[in-house]
Amino acid sequence: MDRVNITAVVGACAPERQQYARRLAAAPPRMLVSAARLAMSPDPLDEALALAPWSDRASGAVVEFPAEVPVARIIGAFAEGAEDLQLREIVCVVDALHLMQELARDDYAVRRVPGRPGIDGIARALLAATQIEFASTVVLVNWEAVETPELSTAMALVSHLAPAARLRLHRDGEDSGSGAAGASGGGFGAAQERPGWVAILNGDFDPHMTDPRVRAFRYEQLRPFHPGRLARLLDERIEAAAFGTVLRSVGFCRLATRPGVVARWDHVGRMISFDPLALDGPAVRFDAARDADDAGVTAELGSEWADAAGLLALGQDLAVIGLDLDVDGLRAALDEAALDDAEFAAGPASWIGLPDPFPSWPGVPHGTR
Repeated sequence: MDRVNITAVVGACAPERQQYARRLAAAPPRMLVSAARLAMSPDPLDEALALAPWSDRASGAVVEFPAEVPVARIIGAFAEGAEDLQLREIVCVVDALHLMQELARDDYAVRRVPGRPGIDGIARALLAATQIEFASTVVLVNWEAVETPELSTAMALVSHLAPAARLRLHRDGEDSGSGAAGASGGGFGAAQERPGWVAILNGDFDPHMTDPRVRAFRYEQLRPFHPGRLARLLDERIEAAAFGTVLRSVGFCRLATRPGVVARWDHVGRMISFDPLALDGPAVRFDAARDADDAGVTAELGSEWADAAGLLALGQDLAVIGLDLDVDGLRAALDEAALDDAEFAAGPASWIGLPDPFPSWPGVPHGTR
């Protein structure tokens, strides 16, 4: 049986996303499942999976998702739980006027999570960043109102976040569907390596567009972080843009007070989180892995995360993307936040007593925080 080809439309700005989805569904004519329709369901993603098969199989369907649905969940659901559906394209609609503001937001979207009681929150800045990172096509709207230097910076930033995506400037009156359908080739599977930060860590980062203001680099450090010094660096210097504006940083890290645990470092703008991924030795996954999955760990690299985490002997492996970055200064500051010679020589039994202002990790075994 032929599968229904699905084009998912995502984006932080609802009016622009809605307008573009309507145009995309009109040329060629396809069934449109709107975000407004999905938002009426307790689980918009389940609703999308139920409605999309009703589309004419020859033309497929355009599904516009509410901003609160993490794009990693969209990819995972279509890859693993929809035998009659094929996710062919993820189009992220980005308002060029508000791109920087969206990545700098410090508020949370409240949502219900299937299988978990109550409600959950996810940073809107993280939602916006991952929508761009996983897109097969990024469409910039309202770009005509942006000065040329700022537009160049915005386009290069998108290219750094999503080097595998096709970048388009939308013009009023043009056929929204032209050149977009099928850009993702064979569609989306459970394992994804689209984000720029994944390419940086893999050593094959090659963005199509560059700009003097936009820089990216990989930071590696064998020693674990001193949590107290790291917190001060984040709060007092990085957030204050002492080294330029760090917009996105992701990777693996270790905190000295939590020996034996590899964590995921996930940072956008003013928001940062650390989630445990694995213990040293045999692969161990925590209950907290559900939070990592919401952030995109499973959809991005699947089991590769656990394998790579096991290979990270002691310290840090981070991808950093930002504007006007003082790369040497930031590297030196991160090095200073790691354990010094005397602290490192004192060993793990001493590290546990160091100041640690970060939240505890649910599910981490006794003896670690």
